[in-house]
Amino acid sequence: MSKRVLSILALLIIASMVLVACGGNNDANNNDAANNDMGDNDTGDDDMGDDDMGDDDMGDDDMEPFLVGFVTDTGGINDDSFNETQYNGILMAADEIPAIQAQYIQSDEASQYEANLTEFASQDYDLIVASGFFLADALARVAEQYPDLNFAIYDMSLPDAFNVSEGTIGNAECAPNVFGTEFKTDEAAFLAGYLAAGVTKTGKVGYFGGAKIPTVTIFGVGFQAGIEYYNAEKGTDVQLLGWDSATGEGLFTNDFVDLTKGKEMTVTLFDQGADIFMPVGGLIGSPGFDVARERGGYGIWVDTDGYLSVQGSQDVILTSVLKQMDTTMYELVMNAYNGNFEGCSYYVGDLTNGGVGLAPYHDLESEVPAELAAEVEALKAMIISGEISDTGCGSYPEWCPSTLYGTTE
Repeated sequence: MSKRVLSILALLIIASMVLVACGGNNDANNNDAANNDMGDNDTGDDDMGDDDMGDDDMGDDDMEPFLVGFVTDTGGINDDSFNETQYNGILMAADEIPAIQAQYIQSDEASQYEANLTEFASQDYDLIVASGFFLADALARVAEQYPDLNFAIYDMSLPDAFNVSEGTIGNAECAPNVFGTEFKTDEAAFLAGYLAAGVTKTGKVGYFGGAKIPTVTIFGVGFQAGIEYYNAEKGTDVQLLGWDSATGEGLFTNDFVDLTKGKEMTVTLFDQGADIFMPVGGLIGSPGFDVARERGGYGIWVDTDGYLSVQGSQDVILTSVLKQMDTTMYELVMNAYNGNFEGCSYYVGDLTNGGVGLAPYHDLESEVPAELAAEVEALKAMIISGEISDTGCGSYPEWCPSTLYGTTE
């Protein structure tokens, strides 16, 4: 083969290699572009993950979000008690139904209640919950402004002439888009009072509250009634410090956030001879358990099982007066989600339906004599059967929610 032919072949081979190389580079660029698109899709997958996995949502027929907004009182969302328990019930429903989306706004001052409720209403939330008594007037006003939205309030119901401004729907008549929730906590507090009277060694037990309002004083009323029942049965003279149902006088911090005040109240009770105390004010009661430990006494928590919620106090928590706000909140949210919301109505939790109760004695079970524990269980059965019909509020309805024991039906 001549040198000229070899030269031509060599040029052809080199040219073909260049063409292949150029073609390969174009394919690589296309792959890079494809990879970039996949990267964008990964971002989409992350967004779907935030919605509890898009595939699952698609399996639920692309459900529309059901928005639930919760507005706390000034006690805050992490109060180990009132606000936190309610919001946990909303989260229980959200965990079960991906379409339910929960959000809360913490109120640092009472002046923020109406604005916080309006924040959710202006965004067309499907259910807006006010955490309690103090938000009643604000809730009634916002509910009137947004008649097509559903609202709920805890520890009270409407109408309420005392807490809702005159001229506002909810003052003299029920609000058609508001559901209320109340609890006969005097029934469970009655059991706690009987228990405390049977355990105390000094013959004195104590109580203090965060504010002198019916949803707080109802605990004192029931607590006192249980102590008095024990005295009548046993011929003893156990005294309650910090509350008197006959006069309505008692110890109150007028605050739900100042831990120092809570501790000072507990010190006052123990200085006066109490060896068991029951604080009714959420987180402000927690420092008292350190005082109880130092003085060789015990405490009784309220709303939740303090053994589980008040960390570091398990060794001095005798029991807790329970309001099952998490389970009732869960049921409220689920009913609303399923289209069964009922305005102008309210739920009442009591011993019969399990809405209130007494927590286990946990680590202090050995401090409760078996006979006393059996008596407490017998009293519970007597209240449920109606044999005991007055657990305090029957005699002193003025210190209890009016819709439960007053003239409002």
